[in-house]
This record gives sequence, structure tokens and C-alpha cells, in this order.
Amino acid sequence: MMTDTAVRKRHTGPVQSKKPVAVKEEEDLKKVNAANTSFRLLLEFEQTHLTVSPFRQANTLRASKEQTYAQLTVLFSVFRFDEVHFGKFLGHYLKRAYFFDVHPPLAKLTLTAAGKLIGYDGHFDFASIGDNYIENRVPHVFLRSVPATFGALCVPIVYLIMRDSGYNYLTCLFTTTMYLFDNALVGQSRLILLDSQLIFYMLCTIYSYVRFSKARHQEFSAEWYTWLLATGVSMAMTLSVKMVGLFIVAAVGLATISDLWNLMDVRRGLELTHVAKHFYARAVALIVIPTFVYLFWFWIHFSILDTSGPGDNFMSAAFQATLKGNPLTEQAIKIYYNDSITIQHRDTENFLFSWDKTYPLRYDDGRISSKGYQVSANSDANDEGNIWQVLQTGDEITGQLTAVRHGDIIQLRHVKTDRLLMTHDVASPLLPTNTEFTTAEEGDEEKYEDTLFELRFDVLDLGRQWQSQMIHFQLIHVPTGVSMFSQTKKWPEWGGYKHDLNGNKKIIDRANRWIVKDVIGREPGEDKNEDESKVDSMSFLQKFLELQSKMLSENNKLVAEHPYMSAPISWLVPTKGISYWHSPVSKSQIYLSGNVVGWVLGLACIAIYCGIGLADIVAQRRGFDLIDEPVRRRFQYSGGFLALLYALHYLPFYVMGRALFLHHYLPAVTILYMLMGAVFEFMFIDGTTSPASSLVRNESEMKNHKPKVAPHITTMRSVLTKTSYIAAAVIVIAQIGFFIWMVPLTYGTSMSSEMVKLHQIFGWELHFGKGTFLFKWPPLSHNTC
Repeated sequence: MMTDTAVRKRHTGPVQSKKPVAVKEEEDLKKVNAANTSFRLLLEFEQTHLTVSPFRQANTLRASKEQTYAQLTVLFSVFRFDEVHFGKFLGHYLKRAYFFDVHPPLAKLTLTAAGKLIGYDGHFDFASIGDNYIENRVPHVFLRSVPATFGALCVPIVYLIMRDSGYNYLTCLFTTTMYLFDNALVGQSRLILLDSQLIFYMLCTIYSYVRFSKARHQEFSAEWYTWLLATGVSMAMTLSVKMVGLFIVAAVGLATISDLWNLMDVRRGLELTHVAKHFYARAVALIVIPTFVYLFWFWIHFSILDTSGPGDNFMSAAFQATLKGNPLTEQAIKIYYNDSITIQHRDTENFLFSWDKTYPLRYDDGRISSKGYQVSANSDANDEGNIWQVLQTGDEITGQLTAVRHGDIIQLRHVKTDRLLMTHDVASPLLPTNTEFTTAEEGDEEKYEDTLFELRFDVLDLGRQWQSQMIHFQLIHVPTGVSMFSQTKKWPEWGGYKHDLNGNKKIIDRANRWIVKDVIGREPGEDKNEDESKVDSMSFLQKFLELQSKMLSENNKLVAEHPYMSAPISWLVPTKGISYWHSPVSKSQIYLSGNVVGWVLGLACIAIYCGIGLADIVAQRRGFDLIDEPVRRRFQYSGGFLALLYALHYLPFYVMGRALFLHHYLPAVTILYMLMGAVFEFMFIDGTTSPASSLVRNESEMKNHKPKVAPHITTMRSVLTKTSYIAAAVIVIAQIGFFIWMVPLTYGTSMSSEMVKLHQIFGWELHFGKGTFLFKWPPLSHNTC
């Protein structure tokens, strides 16, 4: 099966060069020389694409300054890491060529809109990391400004979340400053990547829900509905960027369930009809409308990508038939009875094969075989042993040309040996639970039933005639109900090292799928009419459900080893980052890693929050009331919501089987800084400002809310002390200091070898600094907790 390179190689990294070091150094010098000649191109490019450069008057500078500028051109005009993939996707959108990605389309559509706005036509193929944007006339400044803008907008939203949650202005400034000076968040938002959009919409969801909660005493008012709807829409936008947006969906869902549960309390004095009204309002705003928003972006996605492209092979034949110029549709050949075909496994790409060799009477583990003729899977596409003839069964066999369709009971005759494919109740060579495939003589009446197979198409291909290349099918053995299956494991020498093939009792296994690769003696298009050459139609919902299924399944297949993949336990203290780009000439590199000061303090704040919460519970149990009620409520409810958000954005990664990287932790880090603010206020500021929301009740609230016990409301104002300012100043200075120290790795400025070694802390594997590690931590695993 052909695969989409952008997905299959997404986390395998660039292919390592096999060239000698001297050759590589010569090529690096050529790149610098090319950068000198690209000086004129840069000025022309900036004038064309409205970019602003501090070197607009560079023609008046001396030659040495031109050389410096040329080096900076190399530094800032090459693309890095996953820009390879998302840049490709942008080009596919602009060319309307269908592609496949494991992420929903919103963020990519936003980047595409920016490219279209500035006149980019998607001509550049983003072939490999390090290619030059300027020489290829790619508006990289404008494209990178899109995620940078989203990243910048996150800063005021963090402030607003803290402010509307009722925290002191010092806490809000403290939290916002800590977030602002995080190297990982800055570095990730400077490139053509998706995470800054993800975090922006996540923060919008949190802010909207906070504002909705503040308006709870003005139920069903315009303000109440506005922020409820804003929560739902922002939540859908988050999910439309990446599937990890499900974490914010889960958080809002749990908070909403808790809210409704409290409304149902008989002590609140609400009628069930009024509770039902609350439920319906939330159901529409947080389920129905977000669903339509999420679907909308896929509708845009499918509307644009109407032409065959690199993602075709991930989709069903019915889906591919809806794309203009699809090669499989053009090359597909209808299959009739008595045609000779080759059958290829969908996953391994090996062919159904047989020959005159027999199974050994006894396997190495002592099991007995049928000693029948071997049937296996063959990697050689040109072997004559791959050819099988399709035979019709039953009482209605005619000499007329008869199409083969879903549900037909067929036989497959091996052309070279003139024997029929069969399976029976004998264990296969490698999997004792599966059945052995072999062949039988065509006139053997005793084994006739064992040679019968039901041809079963995938659901989306039902109603179509069997065709080569297009139709995914299973061969279901009629007597036993097993499905023909193959895997990558090979047989020993007695089997010619062919690939294993057997009968799988789990017929729903996706590895049971096959396609017809070739129809011997037939040419594409010879039996097609004009109507069959037209693009087929398929409902939006069918395309959406198929793509969702593929996104989830392919995401789980991203398990290939990568030098910069890391385990979630290593994210708490960033012991392993990601090398986005490096230049051997200038010793420059971009290495994604977090601000250690903020991340370590955040980890400490989690421990402090849990410890204080547990201690307060124990103290109350023993009759001690050590915390003022307004402070306790703020710490429990606001802090608890942030703790829930953090847990849902971090802990699920422990059960994910796919390859993981440090950037997956960034949404959780964003929330961690806000939780740090909550802990900071509890520890260093006297009291808290309470209540945070307006207590003015509207008509609906006064009419329907008749609590049996009037709630006790205590007002309080937070008070700043010298300790508050000193603590904030010390922590922020440390955060900014580490940020400045990390600037060369965050922005990719030139570094000497000594500087590289100085920055190689915690075992970070930086380029040009091998052999020296400061504060190297022992390897961490999932078991180190």
C-alpha cells in the first residue's frame, strides 16, 4: 500500500546524510555563499510581500555588514522540523490536492487563508529541513506571523482569566509574566506550527467558561447566553485544531455535570422543569452547536480538496472515486469470472502466493501440519506464483461475461499449479489459533466445501462491481468463517522465507483487507463508458466519518522511534527537548525546551496544592478551621478547576501508544502557570477578593431559586504585603534570567562551542557540544514516579 509520506514519516526525522564530513562542510559553505547572492532576492521579496526589514538600506552598508546580513538570511530564512509537513499541507490546499493528516483542518486552513491573502500559490514542496525560503520565494515572514500572532494573543487572555477569576492584580501580572517568558511557548509560536492556535482556543474556552460562571446569578440573560455559547464555540475550535482538544471538552463537560448536579440539589429549591431548562440550554450550547462548528471545518476541507493528491491511498475506493483525476479510478479494471488476477495484502503489500512445496509434517514446536501445499504471501510482485483465476460457483454458471460482486461465493484457482485455494481446521505454522491455508486438486469432491470463499467488500464499497486497485475486500471461508490474513513475520527455510498467511478468526481485524493489484491480459479503461469516467458523489457525513476513523487509527500508528521523542514523566522537568534546526557553519540551532525555573516551580506548586488541600480536609475533620472560608472557596473551586484542566491535559499521555514529544505538554504548561498563580496568591497574599462575581440576581433567579437555607456570603479583600512583592520579584527575575540565558537556543542565534557546552544542561543533546553535560539527570521511565 502506498502511504502519505507526510504522515508515515512525520516523526521519523530527516534521513541522515551519508556524505563524508568534508563534503558536508563544503556544501555548508556553498549555502553561505548562496546566502550572499540572495541579498538582492531578499530585498525584492520583502518589497513584493510587504515584509519589514531593519536592513532596507543595506546597499549603503559596508561589505562586512552585507556578509553579516547574509548569514542572518541563512539563519532566519530556512524552514525547520514540522514546518516541512504543515508547509506541504498549505501547498496541497492551495492546489486543491487531497492530502491526509491526523489533525483536524482548522489551523491548517487558517495558515492557508494567510498564504492566499498574500498571493502565495503553494509552488514550494517543502522537501527537507533547511531549504531556503527566500530562494524559493515563500512568504515565510507572513506565514510565521500567523502562529506568532496567536501566541501573542494568549498573553492577555491568561491575564483576563486570572483577573475574572477574582485574583489580585499582582497575581495576574505574576502569572502573565511567567507565561510570557517561557522559552518553549515562545519557540513553538515562532514557526509554522499548530500549537499556538491550539492554546489560543483552549484559553478562549477557559475564559468564556469563567465569564459564564460569573454570570450565574443572571441566568438566561443575554450575557449568560453569550458566554455559554462562546464556551461551546471556543471548545469546538480547540478540537478543530488538534484531537487533543478533547481534553478541554472533557474538562468543560465534567464542570457542567457538576454544575447541573448542584442545581438538582433539593436544598436549592429549584423545580425539575427549571433544572431541565438549564440542561437543554447547556446541551444546545455545549453539544449541538460545537458539533456543527466542528463539522463546518471539515465541510470546508472537503470542498477545497476535490482533486486527487498524496492522501488518496488512505481512503476507501468510494471516497477516492469522488476526487478529480484519481489514478486508481483511471486505472481500475472491472473483474469478471474466469479473469486471472493478483491479490495484494493491504498492509504488508505482499501477494497471495502458492507453489509446489509442502508444509513439513512436524513443526519445531511439535505440532503436526496437513503436509499440504504451501500458501503464503510473496514480496516479489513479478512471480508467476501470484496469479489466481476467479471461478464461479453454484448452479447458475453460464458461459456469459459475469461481473463479480460483493457477497458472491467464489473459488480461486492457482494458475501455475492448477489447484484450488482452501483452508481447513488445521493450525497455521506460526499462529496455532489461526487456520492453515493450502490448495486442493480441482476435482476433489471431498474438499469442495473447503474451497469456497465469500467475497466481502468494505462497507463503503458495497453496491460496486469488483475492481482492481480500488475495492478493499476480505475472503471469508464459508465452512469455518475465518478471514484470509497475512503478517510481516516470515516462515523458516522450509517455507522459502515467504511471509506468513493464515485464516484469522477475528474477521473485524483491519489486517484482513486485500485488493486486486492486476488483472492479467486486461488494460485500464477498455470496458468503461463516459458515465463511469465521471467523478462519483458521496455524502458529506460518509466522508466525515471515514476520515475521522482514519485520523484516529493512523494517529495510533505513529510509533516509529525518533531521537527526540520523550516520555511524559520527562516533561515535568524538561530533561529532553527537540532539536528543530541547526547550522554547522554558524553553530546556531533552535532547541525547544521549557523554562526550567517555571516548570520546576510549577511541579512544586502541584505538590503544594495537593498537600494544602489534603491538610485542610484533615484539619476540618478534626474540627480545626485554619483557612478563611472565602480563601478556601477560591482555592478549592478556582484552583480545583485549574488542577482538573492540568490533569486532563497531562495524564492521558501516559496511556497513549503513539510517539510523544515535548510540545505535547505545552497546553498543560499553560494551565500550570495559572495554577501557579493560584498557589502564589494563597501563599504570599493575605486573603482574597471575594466574591468574584456579581451577586445581583435577575428576575429569573429571584423567581425560581428558593433555597431552603440562605447561603452565607462573606466578603473579603486581598491585601498585598512586602512579602508579596518580594516573592513575585524574585521568582519573575529568575524566570526572565533563565529565559535570557536560553535565548540563543530559542531564537537560533550564533553560538560558540563554549556557549553550546554551557547550555548543555540536564543531558540536553545539543549539536556541536558533545561530551559535556551539566546537571545530567538519570534516565526517567514511566515507572519513576
